[in-house]
Amino acid sequence: MATAKSVVDSAPLDDPNDGGGHRDIEAGGAASGRAPATTTPPPRPRGQRLASLDVFRGITVVLMVIVDDVGGLVPAISHSPWDGATLADFVFPFFLFIVGVSLAFAFKRVPNRALATKKAMIRASKLFLLGLILQGGFFHSIHDLTYGVDVREIRLMGVLQRIAIAYLAVALCEIWLRGGASDIGAYALIRRYRHQLFVGLVLTVTYMTFLYGMYVPDWEYVITSPDNTIKHLTVKCAVRGDTGPGCNAVGMIDRRVLRIQHLYMRPVYLRTAQCSINTPRNGPLPPDAPTWCEAPFDPEGVLSSLMAIVTCLIGLQIGHVLVHFKEHGERIVRWSIPSLSLLILGFLLDLFGLHLNKSLYSLSYTCVTTGAAGLLFAGIYLLVDVYAFKKPLFPMEWVGKHALMIFVLVACNIAPILVHGFHWREPQNNLLKFIGIGG
Repeated sequence: MATAKSVVDSAPLDDPNDGGGHRDIEAGGAASGRAPATTTPPPRPRGQRLASLDVFRGITVVLMVIVDDVGGLVPAISHSPWDGATLADFVFPFFLFIVGVSLAFAFKRVPNRALATKKAMIRASKLFLLGLILQGGFFHSIHDLTYGVDVREIRLMGVLQRIAIAYLAVALCEIWLRGGASDIGAYALIRRYRHQLFVGLVLTVTYMTFLYGMYVPDWEYVITSPDNTIKHLTVKCAVRGDTGPGCNAVGMIDRRVLRIQHLYMRPVYLRTAQCSINTPRNGPLPPDAPTWCEAPFDPEGVLSSLMAIVTCLIGLQIGHVLVHFKEHGERIVRWSIPSLSLLILGFLLDLFGLHLNKSLYSLSYTCVTTGAAGLLFAGIYLLVDVYAFKKPLFPMEWVGKHALMIFVLVACNIAPILVHGFHWREPQNNLLKFIGIGG
């Protein structure tokens, strides 16, 4: 996975909805049909934001900045070169999970489905366009005072684009695919949202079918070396169900649908032992490096986006618990049990060969990261909304409320670029060089 500073892969977001985001109406939404326990704190005023969700988003934004800035120095927390999961690999699924939770509030009441659909499509389009501009290469890097990108080579996908896709898909599910029953009991929540769960199952089966059932033939690509020589490389595959960097169905579909020139040019597998003599850091290619090492690969591609939608759908179901249940203890139990189950399932899948892999967004990776997100959210909710431990976490809450702004300014290098653009006589004589960041 690419770092946020190099066409971002650990992105963030304020909820892509402008309707106030997450509002914890009556301490969580509609009544559960039972009188609350006497020990349950009184509900918050109507319309108050759910502080724990802002704190969760803020913590995730800060975590994103840390792994991007420190990951180069401490590879153990940087993105895994291929199989496995590190601290950095949890950031993006956490944001997708948060978007899903927020959508349960954004579309809690939908009096006009057509209008709600139009608004969701407009919001998703704006977010996708923003991602295309920020992550498609239009803005220059800190060390390059030029800008612009050849549209023949612009990167089409990215973190914001994937969040836009997941947001739209899950918003449509929430608008059109939910039951009308008002009673909420042991299994009523599942019955009410069974069609959304079915969509998640179909997406998972589709992903697994393509990943393990599609035949990947040999393929070729062309690159330009630093000395401006053109190299024609052939990757030998002729396999089915391979999950390695060079011959997986995820990459093949992206090369055919998006075209290879529109993929991410610095894939994370450049840090594997096969492609770097300085592994787990980037380095020169070994003499016997496989031919796929220099090939583009997009960690936010077409097929893997199906599982990103599943992550967002699971977050939506967590949000439904907030909407339909009022008691704190009941909420935490209904979050913790499925989240822990997903976490255990994910590790079992990894143990039996379906490895954790962020670049492929594997099923085990989806289960582990989403399960961890659910448990972490339950813990933050207990700390912030139940025990009112808010003041020490106010900075995280503020960051969470302004996540998109911080992402654009910091993670996408906009703020350093603006500062770097002012220099004295020579471009190297700038403020960033003075404070030791660049030059």
